[in-house]
Amino acid sequence: MKKQLILLLIAFFSIVFVSPAQVMETIVLPTANQSGGMPLMEALKNRQSQRSYSSKELTQQQLSDMLWAAYGINRPDGFRTVPSARTWNEFDIYIIKAEGWYVYDPQKHAMLKLGNEDLRVYSATQDFAHKAPVNLIFVADFDRMTNADDDFRKFYSAADAGYISQNVYLYCASEGLATIVRGQIDKVKAREVLKLRPNQHIILAQTVGYPGN
Repeated sequence: MKKQLILLLIAFFSIVFVSPAQVMETIVLPTANQSGGMPLMEALKNRQSQRSYSSKELTQQQLSDMLWAAYGINRPDGFRTVPSARTWNEFDIYIIKAEGWYVYDPQKHAMLKLGNEDLRVYSATQDFAHKAPVNLIFVADFDRMTNADDDFRKFYSAADAGYISQNVYLYCASEGLATIVRGQIDKVKAREVLKLRPNQHIILAQTVGYPGN
């Protein structure tokens, strides 16, 4: 009974808190490839930050694999590919692309489309990110981080964002893609265009794409 209650709480705090009225389309992603890829030590050797990007789009399979690596469910009990303080699972990953913007739903392994606008200019203050096909914005929902003060929430959300971004780095190293994690984002304007609630906080952003020339 106790185990069932714990699993129920994990599932509850894993929910993406987006109003159904906001969702324009649910794009169920292909099943993520959970085997193969580059050996870990080789991926660590190849991991790097890059600031030059091609505009070439990622495939749906690449988006699926990357998002699963970043924050997907990797066990039947609902736990993730990254650790989370107190199993809060406080993050929502916003995906910013030329044709619109989305939020990742790990339970459905789907991208929920929230708008048709190209918001890449708001996802970074650096020009190179405006050309890249994908920008991720890691948003911590402090409402999920119960029984903690704001200092505690800020510290652990920063740590948890680091785990997510490193998983994206290792996926990109394995797949020959370029990436860079960034703190340079106009959080006030990005919060406005993403229509975030008061207790949703932008922690970091990350650019992903094919290497440029």
